[in-house]
Amino acid sequence: MHRWSPCLAIMLLASAALTAGAANAQSAFKGPLKILVGFAAGGSSDIAARMLADKLKDALGQPVVVENRVGAGGRIAAEALKNAPPDGATLLLTPVVVPVLAPLVFRELHYDPAKDFAPVSQVATYQFAFAVAPNNPAKTVPEFVAWLKAHPTQANFGSPAPGSLPHFFGLMIGQATGIDMVHIAYKGGAPLAGDLMGGQIPAGIDALSDMMELHRAGKIRIIATSGAQRSPLLPTVAIEGSGWIGVYVPSKTPKSVIDQLSASIVKALQMPEIRERFLTLGYEPTGTTPEALAAIMAADTARWGPIIKRSGFSE
Repeated sequence: MHRWSPCLAIMLLASAALTAGAANAQSAFKGPLKILVGFAAGGSSDIAARMLADKLKDALGQPVVVENRVGAGGRIAAEALKNAPPDGATLLLTPVVVPVLAPLVFRELHYDPAKDFAPVSQVATYQFAFAVAPNNPAKTVPEFVAWLKAHPTQANFGSPAPGSLPHFFGLMIGQATGIDMVHIAYKGGAPLAGDLMGGQIPAGIDALSDMMELHRAGKIRIIATSGAQRSPLLPTVAIEGSGWIGVYVPSKTPKSVIDQLSASIVKALQMPEIRERFLTLGYEPTGTTPEALAAIMAADTARWGPIIKRSGFSE
């Protein structure tokens, strides 16, 4: 007959306690999780969400799927998040336009980020590119400003959509340089790039990732990027005003659940293979606490609010 020593008994009890603790850490999620994306499959936001989903399923011990709720510039997905149960099983991965710009632009909005969403983590930042047509002589912003002063009837720029961050970034450049540039809205980045390459418009602004290859091929010329720091993808010039993507859950989600999700996202973004893939998308991975994302939202609201108000733009 075996006799149990006190030390062995203590070790077994400790092991059991650790096992129970690990099970409790995963018990917040009783079934599959889904990440809502307000844009089409195959886009950069969708790809980023699917890469995160693949890592989160291992960290959380549950399947994680991506669900595309396309339309209204991401606002349909935002409304779906608002109406989801506050249990952490439904997340929204979205760019800055949904939680920050939309409340500043739209007179009628069917969600309130401050009341309906709980920040989880910023996922990545991305830069915009300010580019000129290949036949424009300017190679720097000061040279472009001088060119505009000599050709005032051509003081305009294009963006992929009205009310987008490229739209307001262009206005910010105009205010910073003292040039009143007229905004020309396109229906997407492709027609903007076509007119820019053909010289039908003197300047255009879009995501750096969408303009970088055209710049490298000599079809357009990027003279500024929007980051406070120079992008490792194109480290030539910089003007502050980056975009970003972040993850949210419905408000009233328990803080313990939010913190678990945030920690899992941060850990995933530190993996070398994730960082490398994000950089190829034009994203610079970050990963923050929920409190840091809330502070970023407040800072960007303060940054873009006056610019949007001065522009008089609303929908």
